Amino acid sequence: MKTSRRILLTGLAGLVVAPTAAVAAAPQLATDDATVAEERFARMIAAAHAPDVACARQAERYANAHWPEYVTAARAVIGARV
Repeated sequence: MKTSRRILLTGLAGLVVAPTAAVAAAPQLATDDATVAEERFARMIAAAHAPDVACARQAERYANAHWPEYVTAARAVIGARV
């Protein structure tokens, strides 16, 4: 699967849970106890919400910088799947 398609699918999954609402509900970032799966999924959601998703390199840099903001959204999606 190509990177752009993966990012697009992740973005669609990220729309299920609005990251801004999740971040507003939890003012502090809970990255200390994030599991590997939560971190990876948070990075994928962050990459999908990057300002320029057409460039995979920029989306990856955005994800590396902003993934802690999306941990709550990733937990909500993972929790909904269980």
